[in-house]
Amino acid sequence: MLKLDDNTLPLVLTGLTLAGMVVAGIAQWALPAEWAWGPVLAAAALLLVYAAGGIPAGARALGALWRERVLDIDLLMVIAALAAAAVGAAFEGGVLLALFSLSTTLESRAMGRARRAIEALMELRPDRALRRTATGTEEVAVETLVPGDVVILRPGARVPVDGVIVEGEGALDEATITGESVPVHKTPGAQVFEATVNLHGVLAVRVARPLSESTVARMIALVTQAQAARAPSERFSAWFGQRYTVAVLVGAVLAFAAFLGLGLGWHAALYKAATLLVAASPCAIVISVPAAILSALSAGARGGVLFKGGAALETLASVSTFAFDKTGTLTTGRQEVVGLHCAGDESDFLARLAGVEAHSEHPIADAIRRLAEARGIAPIEVREARAVPGEGMVGVDDEGMIWAGNARLAQRMGARGVEQETRALIDSLHAVPQTLVLLGRGPRILGAVMVEDRLRDSAPAGLAALRRGGVRHVAMMTGDRRAVAERVAQPLGIEPAAIHAELRPEDKLRLVSEMAGRSRVAFVGDGVNDAAALARADVGIAMGAAGSEVALQAADVALLSEDIGRLAAAHALARRTARIIRQNLIFAMGAMVTMVVIGVFFHLPLPVAVIGHEGGTVLVVLNGLRLLADPIRKRSR
Repeated sequence: MLKLDDNTLPLVLTGLTLAGMVVAGIAQWALPAEWAWGPVLAAAALLLVYAAGGIPAGARALGALWRERVLDIDLLMVIAALAAAAVGAAFEGGVLLALFSLSTTLESRAMGRARRAIEALMELRPDRALRRTATGTEEVAVETLVPGDVVILRPGARVPVDGVIVEGEGALDEATITGESVPVHKTPGAQVFEATVNLHGVLAVRVARPLSESTVARMIALVTQAQAARAPSERFSAWFGQRYTVAVLVGAVLAFAAFLGLGLGWHAALYKAATLLVAASPCAIVISVPAAILSALSAGARGGVLFKGGAALETLASVSTFAFDKTGTLTTGRQEVVGLHCAGDESDFLARLAGVEAHSEHPIADAIRRLAEARGIAPIEVREARAVPGEGMVGVDDEGMIWAGNARLAQRMGARGVEQETRALIDSLHAVPQTLVLLGRGPRILGAVMVEDRLRDSAPAGLAALRRGGVRHVAMMTGDRRAVAERVAQPLGIEPAAIHAELRPEDKLRLVSEMAGRSRVAFVGDGVNDAAALARADVGIAMGAAGSEVALQAADVALLSEDIGRLAAAHALARRTARIIRQNLIFAMGAMVTMVVIGVFFHLPLPVAVIGHEGGTVLVVLNGLRLLADPIRKRSR
């Protein structure tokens, strides 16, 4: 038995209106004229059409008028249909209601498809997981897993929750989250994300967060919030639609009076006024923007790009300047120590440096800790550690105050008493394209290490794609020395004038503000550091945000993968969305103006106005839905 709920009831009512119109048409034109029951059948069928198509629209109109004090398009359609019936054109009024009901249902289903596109990820979640126990393994419901549990992933299994690999290694297909088709090799300590696929190998994964806080759950929550948050053009179209609806209603009344004054009969004047009411209704204009915005948001999410609402999508389309943070954005962020020099014992130097860096989350600190661990050197305990933004770390060890950082921090500490050999080495290191980390105690420098980061493989092609997409200026900002910045920028084609090195966070904020004063600017970073610059930019973009709550919340746009090609795809999607919105608005306004002019100065049959109005509405919705198949959903190569 068919259950009538909010999803099926509109379909049933639309079916009744269409069936009623078919029966009315047959009764009016196909049955023999001498058949006495023909007019009765036609009247009964039209009554069904007016009830199934008019009552729901009238209820919506009265509800909007009562609750929100607004006159909406539903009211215009009902009034036009009743006016047609009043002048003996009940069949034309029935056509209006039937097509309006059909277009409203199609529009609702289509927009629902756009809203449901991201929720399809929910279907990729496994229902059961294999949890390790003291005696072996047991199959449990995924909802029962808690942080700290260890689950076993066999080859071909989907990851049930976000976690960290504790045993085994293998490749995972992360396309469902990041949009990248190339499998990612994972070793112990690496993060894994819900709904990704373990391709081979047996992995033991420690659960990091409950199902309700997984990456997929947060993606769905963010996209749902984004779809609810209207873009400026959506707000304008809604504002315009409400006020224009009132203008159309008043204009139809004035047109009726004018037609009477020009000598038309009551029936003819009312018919033309009803036709103008339909022709001038702004359905297609109002739906033009949200149809495209919702489709683009859903397509982006399925392609590994989360927009924090239509405003971010619209703004990104007009961005012509991109400013990139270097470390972890244009580079892999996995630093390696490539040189070390100290004035005393090397093991003691590295133990103290690792002790200071043990309190830092910076990729350079991780490289230093890995080197100490590889050499079997235990970090010396450092207390009262604190970060100096953009410069380094300061703390206290067993011999007193100690610091580690760049030349600015050394200058802040008054560093001067360094042995001549070390001073000469440090001076020479400032000319090489590696990052330099100094370790010092008060004003005395104890030594230095050189650290190097590798350019992302996707960076050259990604920046080239941005430039082909209309981006005129690409800049790089970094706290590193200029020699390091130039080494990274050279293969990317970034001009020397666009390289900004040795910057503090406040310097990046100042530069982004200056750029924003000249054009629309997007700042691309890791979503954790440079929060001020991300916030100040017209569009803040976080790279590699999968699994990071901070990154997902920090920016206007979150790229879940670390592929810069995704950024170019997001920019292209935004530009295509803007283009489709323009197409929709031009078409909708052009069709409306054309029909109104014909209706005022010539004869426009009501059925033609109905078909033009409803057909235009469906066409702009379908045009917007094209974005659901945007190339951003294609997996990167």
